[in-house]
Amino acid sequence: MKLLVTGGAGYIGSVVTATLLEAGHEVAVLDDLSTGHGDAVPAGARFVRGTLREAAFEVLHGAGFDAVLHFAAKSLVGESVQKPGLYWDGNLGESLALLDAMRRTGVSKIVFSSTAATYGEPESVPVLETEPTRPTNPYGASKLAIDTTLAEYAKLHGIGGVSLRYFNVAGAMLTDRGNHGERHTVETHLIPNVLAVALGTRESVSIFGTDYPTPDGTCVRDYIHVMDLAAAHLLALEACTPGVHQIFNLSNGNGYSVREVIEVCREVSGHPIPAVVAPRRKGDPAVLVASSDKIQGELGWKPERDLRTMVADAWAFLQ
Repeated sequence: MKLLVTGGAGYIGSVVTATLLEAGHEVAVLDDLSTGHGDAVPAGARFVRGTLREAAFEVLHGAGFDAVLHFAAKSLVGESVQKPGLYWDGNLGESLALLDAMRRTGVSKIVFSSTAATYGEPESVPVLETEPTRPTNPYGASKLAIDTTLAEYAKLHGIGGVSLRYFNVAGAMLTDRGNHGERHTVETHLIPNVLAVALGTRESVSIFGTDYPTPDGTCVRDYIHVMDLAAAHLLALEACTPGVHQIFNLSNGNGYSVREVIEVCREVSGHPIPAVVAPRRKGDPAVLVASSDKIQGELGWKPERDLRTMVADAWAFLQ
């Protein structure tokens, strides 16, 4: 297939692009490089620099694309609270421009990078796709609005859409063609921040709260390897059905506490990694673990890599 990947210069987008190329697809990447890196675009993909408003129609028009995989987004929760307009414009506004370009050029399939943030603070775990969506920040709200828009475009314009709601993505893709992993300007993810201590670029890692109702008192989260996630995108691409919008969780299904993650990082890196206890952060639920039973049952996907593999691959990439 001939595919357009928006945001393909970012962490997840670059891994999915490389996976698509390995599967024999023809891929073009559209990215404005506001948070991505030009050298992260895998060799073999055509790269176009620009925003979706500026370039989506031009790239799609008359080019015979079969589908779009949409990763381009603003994704910092804290920033979204401080600058909500930036997130409504950059996420929903740009996505509307993309969807309109698809409608005008006859491209009828899209796989969308949604998020667990659409659920907010769920009432029960593991989180199912039927859980009420009550995002607690503009980032999650803007992503949920895109999910809603996809459902409307499916009904009104016959677009086949799949939204994949990720939990915590980790790990890296290490191949002969190149390596793709996390290198955010502002890093908010636990594993790379813990490993940064092992690298010597941070003095210690903070544990925000040790009095949660969990086995060791620290927050428990669900982690998924970025390559397992990429495999799910290929399956979702095949599952796009005209006129239908589908939603699937992507998760490992097993929760790991903050202390467990730090200990695995110590074992993999061989460094002591000092940890400092800090007060709880407002709005942090004790446990966030999701069910991926739906995508396993309907598309045949399952996560194959455990926490140690995620950490080991991330450590190899950072080194």
